Amino acid sequence: MEIERDQRRFKQIVRGRIRENLRKYITHGEMIGRKGKEAVSIPVPKLDVPRFRFGKNGSGGVGQGDGEEGDAVGKPGDGPDGSGGAGSEPGSGHLMEVEVSLEELAAMLGDELELPRIEPKGTANVVAEKSKYNSVRQTGPESLKHFKRTYLSALRRQISTGNYRPDDPKIVPIKRDKKYRSWNDIPKPQVNATVIYLMDVSGSMTDDQKEIVRTEAFWIDTWLASQYKGVEKRYIIHDAVAKEVDEHTFYHTRESGGTRISSAYQVCADLIEKSFPVADWNIYIFQFSDGDNWGDDNRQAFELLGEKLLPASNIFCYGQVESPYGSGDFIDALHQEYGENEKLVTSEIPDKDGIYKSIKKFLGKGK
Repeated sequence: MEIERDQRRFKQIVRGRIRENLRKYITHGEMIGRKGKEAVSIPVPKLDVPRFRFGKNGSGGVGQGDGEEGDAVGKPGDGPDGSGGAGSEPGSGHLMEVEVSLEELAAMLGDELELPRIEPKGTANVVAEKSKYNSVRQTGPESLKHFKRTYLSALRRQISTGNYRPDDPKIVPIKRDKKYRSWNDIPKPQVNATVIYLMDVSGSMTDDQKEIVRTEAFWIDTWLASQYKGVEKRYIIHDAVAKEVDEHTFYHTRESGGTRISSAYQVCADLIEKSFPVADWNIYIFQFSDGDNWGDDNRQAFELLGEKLLPASNIFCYGQVESPYGSGDFIDALHQEYGENEKLVTSEIPDKDGIYKSIKKFLGKGK
């Protein structure tokens, strides 16, 4: 029991270290490659369990030993200048992998960013069935025998056949009297959400910008999965034309064409209409771009945004990732057109350190 208590305490210390450094983990994608289905492996500095070390008797106490007052402490080469030459002992900066559940990680994220709980909108979407014992049948295992129904069936039979004696009321069920509890599968409503990611993959979006998007999307997914029973993720890429793709293609495609944001908005609107009825789904749209768009395309893009995407979504988040090649004009045009719309949230992400503030801005409204 003492060992188990010490292990629990040690785990609490490790979790505390992760919480202290969560901002570093948020802004750097070092854990994404270690993600499993239900947990993620996080590298943290190795922590040694405190323990006593016993010295030799008669070896002196603190401040005793050879040497005079003012002499340097330690042996030559022990200092930070590294003049002692190469060593053969292992270093002290080892990292250890700590496995943390995605649910626990989401709780840490919520605490760190002070994120409000989401209140789902719309009706629930049926995604599962639940077995409920709400009927009776003639056959079944003895463990499910319905004693009251069996007794009443036997009593009716004995009364109808004249075998019931009020002065000696013995009720002896036979095989055809037995009744067993049975079940039916009934729909179990669960509130669901879909996250739709849109990204410009034209030549001006470099691998560094895509890594920022990938890191931010990991934390967005982690938080939303903690708020809903099920989360569907969809991915749309575009340059001058758009298409729906899988997750790997989303993060590893780079095109050399121009940019028409309206093409992505149209594919997104068609996807929602076909697969995610607004009354049944909580819809989250996250768009990432470097702010480039073909000038005359803004008008068509804003029509689709105002007429279809904003009304359909819980929230529409636009993240502008700074690029050495992008103009950065689109976010200003968005503000001018829809700056007063409460469903639109915009964020400028100059580098990886900007991920922290961007996530807080996107998810901080609790919608």
